[in-house]
Order: sequence, then C-alpha cells, then structure tokens
Amino acid sequence: MHLIITEKNITAKKIAQILFGKGTKETKVEGVSVYSSGDTSIVGLSGHIVNIDFPEQYNNWSVTAPKDLIRAETEMRYTHKKIATALKKLSKDATSVTIATDYDREGELIGVEAYRIISGFKPDIKFDRAKFSAITKPEIDRAFSNRVPLDFNLAAAGEARQKIDLVWGAALTRYISLTCGRLGKSFLSVGRVQTPLLALLVDREKEIKAFVSTPYWEIYATLGNGTDFTAKHECNRFEDKKKADSVRAKLGSTGTVVEYKKDARSDAAPIPFSTTEFIRAASSIGFSAANAMRIAENLYVNGWISYPRTDNTVYPSSLNLRDVLQNFAAGEFGEYARKLLAMKTLVPTRGKKETTDHPPIYPVSSAKKSDMADDEWRVYELVVRRFFATLAPAATWETRNTTVDISGEKFKASGSKLTEAGWRYYYPYGMPKEEVLPALEVGETLKVKKIEMPEKMTQPPTRYGQGRLVKMMEDLGLGTKSTRHEAIQKLYARNYVHGNPPQPTNTAIAVVDALERYADLITKPDMTSKLEQDMDLIADGKIKEDAVVDESQNMLETIFGVLDKNHDEIREVLFDGLREDKILGKCQTCGSDLMVRKSKKGGRFIGCTGYPNCTFSLPLPPSGTIVATNKVCERHGLSHIKITTGGKKPWELGCPQCNFEEWQKKKKEAAAAPGEATTGTATAPKKSAPKKVMAKTGGSDENTAEPKKPAARKAAPKKKVIEKAPEA
Repeated sequence: MHLIITEKNITAKKIAQILFGKGTKETKVEGVSVYSSGDTSIVGLSGHIVNIDFPEQYNNWSVTAPKDLIRAETEMRYTHKKIATALKKLSKDATSVTIATDYDREGELIGVEAYRIISGFKPDIKFDRAKFSAITKPEIDRAFSNRVPLDFNLAAAGEARQKIDLVWGAALTRYISLTCGRLGKSFLSVGRVQTPLLALLVDREKEIKAFVSTPYWEIYATLGNGTDFTAKHECNRFEDKKKADSVRAKLGSTGTVVEYKKDARSDAAPIPFSTTEFIRAASSIGFSAANAMRIAENLYVNGWISYPRTDNTVYPSSLNLRDVLQNFAAGEFGEYARKLLAMKTLVPTRGKKETTDHPPIYPVSSAKKSDMADDEWRVYELVVRRFFATLAPAATWETRNTTVDISGEKFKASGSKLTEAGWRYYYPYGMPKEEVLPALEVGETLKVKKIEMPEKMTQPPTRYGQGRLVKMMEDLGLGTKSTRHEAIQKLYARNYVHGNPPQPTNTAIAVVDALERYADLITKPDMTSKLEQDMDLIADGKIKEDAVVDESQNMLETIFGVLDKNHDEIREVLFDGLREDKILGKCQTCGSDLMVRKSKKGGRFIGCTGYPNCTFSLPLPPSGTIVATNKVCERHGLSHIKITTGGKKPWELGCPQCNFEEWQKKKKEAAAAPGEATTGTATAPKKSAPKKVMAKTGGSDENTAEPKKPAARKAAPKKKVIEKAPEA
C-alpha cells in the first residue's frame, strides 16, 4: 500500500478528491478519517502531533529556578495519540509513504514527526516527499509525479525554533512572573520574538505620551477667474502668530501666476504578494494580521489561492501567467482577465526578494461570491486583483503645479488627474484622490476670493498598524513569514495590547520599562535576529541544530547574569508599574486613588485606597482582563475600561461609575413599573444586559446587585498586600 500523509484532514480529503475523484472511499482508523482508492490511502494529521516540553519535575515554579530551565532536558510528548496510533496501524500494510505536508519549516517538521513515528515502528519502509504550492489538480499531479526526498535540514531548523522558543519563553516568563508575584493565570509572558515586538509598541507609546502639542497657523487663499482652487502659503506653517498675522494683513485682492507647470507622472504597478505584502494590503482594508492569514490559509486549503506563507515577490518562469488568467476569463472577473489576455505580452512586476520554495501569493482558480463567506471573498478578491495589477501597465497621472504671487507672498497649489488607469483599473485599493487645478497661464491675474488662517496643533506620532508592524518585524529580523502575525496575536492574547492599531496596556509598559532599564538585551532584536539567521543556515545544511540551540542557551545565560544582578531594581519597577496599572482615577468622596481590588471570596471591585476611612466602591464583572484606556470620564474623572478575554472582541464598558449609575436607574425604573415587585433584583431591559451583569456581579457580595458597604469593608485588601504583589 502507498500511504500519503497530509498536514490536516481537510487537505487529505481535498487531495483525495483530486487524485481519486468519485472513487474515493472514506473509512476510520482509531477514529481518524482515511481516504482510499485501490492501493493508495491518504490520512491527514492535525498539525503537530507531538510536542516538545520539559519533564514534569520542572513544572513546579517554587522548586525549579528559572535559570535551571536553560540547560534542562526536554522530551517529546504525543498531543494526538489516536493519530499516532492510526499511523502505526496504517503503516503495517504500507510499502511506501509520501509526506505531503505544507512545504516550509513547520510543515517539514510535521512530516518528519510522522516519519519518526512510522520508521520507529517499521524501520524498512520507504519515504519520499510531495512539494506543492497550490491544492489544484495540475499542481497536485505535478507534485506526485516529481516526488523528492524529505528535507531533514529544513525540519531541523523548525525543531531548533521549537527548542529555543520553549526555553526562552519558559525561563524568562517564569523569572519575571516570580519577581513580581504574578502567578497562575496572571503570569507575565516574556518571549524571544514577542518581547522585542512589544518594546517597539511601548517605545512608540512613550513617544506619543511625551509629545507636547504646540500651535501653528496656515494661510490659504481661494483663487480663481471661473474655476476656483485653493493655494497654500509656501511657508507651509507659521509657528509665530504675529508673523502669520503680518502676512495675512498685507495680502491684496488679486494674485499673479508666476509659475505653472503641467506634466505626466508614471505610477508603477505593485509587486506580487509575499506574506508581508499581503498582510500589509489586508490590514489597509480592515483585517488584522492574524485574521488575514487565517482566511488566506482557508482559501489555500480549499484550492482558491496558492500557499500564503512565502517571502517570494517574483513569479517563477514556470508559472504560466496566461493559463492563470484564462481561469478567470468567464467568471466574475472576466472583464478584467479578458482585457489582460488581449495584451500581446505580459511583463509582471518584480520585487526584491526571490525564493524557490513557493511562488508569490496568487489566485489558482476562479470562484463565485456565493462560494464563500463575505470576509473570505474580500480577501480572495484582494488576491485576484493584486495578481491582475502585477501584470498590468503603469498608470499615468497628469500633474499640474502653480505658484501665485499675492502682494509679494508666494502661494502654491497642485492638482492631479488620472489619465491612463493602467493597473489601477484592476486594483482600486488605496486610490489617491484626484485634485482639480484649472489650466493657468504665467502672468495671469486671479481674484483672491477668500483668505483663511486656521489655527492647528502639532500631532504626536501615530501608533503602528499591524501591517506596518509586520513589515518592521521583517526588516529587523523578528520572526518569520509564518510566525509574525502569530506574535502580534499573542500580544492580544496576553492582554499586553488592545485596540487596532495595537496600544500597549500599562502592564506591558511596566514589563518593557523594567527590562529596557536593566536587561535591554531581551527587548532588542539583535539576538533574535542572529538566531533567525542561524536557523536559515540550519535549513541550508551549513550549521548543525545542536550548535544553534547551544548558542541560544549561552545567550540566555548572559541575559540571566544581567537579570540576577539587577533583580531588586527590576522588581521595584515592576511593582510600581503594575500598581499604577490598577489605578483608575481619584475618589470623588475623599480624593484618594481608586483601584481594582480583590475580595477574600475572589471577586473584584473598584475600591478606595482611603479605606477604612472611605468605603466607596464600585462593582466589576467577574471575569476577563480589565484594561484602563486613555479616555477619561469628564463627570467622574475615571478611566474608561474595557474587558478583554484573549483574542475575542473586547467589551467596551466605559466609565465604571457611569455604568453603575445607569444600571441603578434602570433597576429603579423596572421596580417602579406596574405589576413589578419593588424588592429584589430587577431585570434590566435586554439592551442593558451588560450593564446589569456588571452591577450584579461586582463588589464583594456576588449575590447582591449593589455592593453593600459592610461587605466592601470586609473585602478591601490590606494596603501592604497590594503594594507587595498586585494581582492581574
């Protein structure tokens, strides 16, 4: 029997349909689906079916010191025992095995994991590899007709990453969490890629907070002799209002055209989609990096687009571009495909990166909008249109620029108009707005119809969007095409960032601040970039896996030397920062800080640090991570909060006091309504459910809608406990 192993069940089913057609027979082995025809069977894994981890004796944080994890032994554990057992049973009758997992580091490692399980059970079995970049009949037929040996070097590079990331993440996370007392679900995560990425966001946030906005003035003149246009003073902005007033005061009622130029500007077509370029484009139309890649993976598995994890920005010569276009000649994109097919020659654009593992991302088959969900269609359409654009000619813009003299002061204006759509006919995303500027002549006199001098304020730098972050990570050598979007998503899951573009929480700022001050090696990309380069060398067979793992352990020991030296200082910075993270504002009763606190029963509430003299408190929902935002309630001076739960959409709760007061009002209205009881817990209107939940579950008495003062007094934590070990 010939056994074919794919990465997932859905891939196995799809490939079986391509290879076997209607003759496919599905059976179950150990509950795992197997697709067969004649003497060939196909089985899908579930990604990694084994995982690397520390032996159980290292799991006790109070027994094993973080530094001891650096050189600790690791072991492989089954994560899907039924699949492993199914592989062994299937291999009994197999004479050859073809690994058909995704062709990249992770896919090759997954395939090698299956190889180890089967060869350990049946050593004499023969293995080979099918490499493909799209799940289509031509590509699958080609891949299985040209099978190659397994690439153990590529798998070793993936395994090195597993080992290095496990040790770095476990040792550093355990150290930081123990240092500030954040244990259990409240642990503080630190990672080889994650932390330098977080530092980029925190450093940017510090720039934003440190920015001091200052006023400036601009002067605009509306001019025309028929078609009006607006010109701006050549000074661009005036920081001195007196100077701006002086210029404005001297301006007369007419201006003279002293310069006018009309030209044509070529607008080059975009390059093919690498993973990074794809994520940047998807981000610009509203998709997070993780969501864009999730959808792209699904489109790939279902045979709509090519493999979405690639650094390549150059179409290989083996890719028949006209054949791809022909797929779309009669579909929903037929108008565009036929226009390109009518061109005598197709000259695609080229990016700077050219690799041989996979082509750039391109559409491999034509779909209807009804074939997929709305979000999938938007991503699919983006890929289709990008492919078309890379084959199209440049666009051409007519540009017009003029300088007008008004009483000795120069005003400038420009305009642009798309004269030849070129690639923009196929790819409308990010289309610049056309600016109208009438035809003028040098020496022409224009009427000054209006002068405006708006006051503006300088703006802080903007936060990094996810698309820009992925590009920065690529430039800095942080992560790979396959892991960068996952690193960003992990920051959300760890509640280190919220919102889009991602904004770091106070906890994230505290962690990065402590590490940048006393162990900045962890927050810099240098070490991580060096290890990424070494893993590339493993894949190329130029260096051994063990050498790179040993190098990473040496790096980590150097880092721990710095951490141990500055342990007390790191602890102090973390405590101060984490305590500040819980302060939501000032108590309007006594002026003390209002903080997120925990009761003895495990509930949480907002309590006053002026306790026991002040017993003011507000309820909070029982679960989810509380994130204080930059928005402050004008009435109560409290930070608006949101409740996050990993990667799910956050609950924007707003001002906790406004929220509570609104619920109280609803409760009284419901209690006063005819036929309603006047005691007990009222049922809030459906749209106010989140408000009711918050109020009902807050405070220290979880069965009472409004927190009772005596209960709040009993539940208030001692001040020294909060200072010693802030809870998550």
